Amino acid sequence: EVRLEESGGGLVQPGESLTLACAASGFTFSRRAMKWVRQAPGKGLELVSSISSSALVINYAPSVKGRFTASRDNDKKILYLQMNNLRVEDTATYYCATADDIRGQGTQVTVSS
Repeated sequence: EVRLEESGGGLVQPGESLTLACAASGFTFSRRAMKWVRQAPGKGLELVSSISSSALVINYAPSVKGRFTASRDNDKKILYLQMNNLRVEDTATYYCATADDIRGQGTQVTVSS
């Protein structure tokens, strides 16, 4: 059974940083592309970043490019999202997901002054 468990969310002020983590189990993590998606209140899902199985190819949404960095540790089966210079509009529930859209329960990120 595929399991994804996100952590690291919280309440921060604009300009601050957070690092999200996603612990994966139940599948061969090292062979699967992964992604981070988010859902802001009242809005649909937005793809934040995708990362290939080897992390050689990483893509970002224009809204986060230059501020967010996705990475992965295939030995530990953990996916990361380093988020710097957070903005109010980054407020959302963040999910890690497999390429075929299996998601975890999400972690809430709130950016507010």
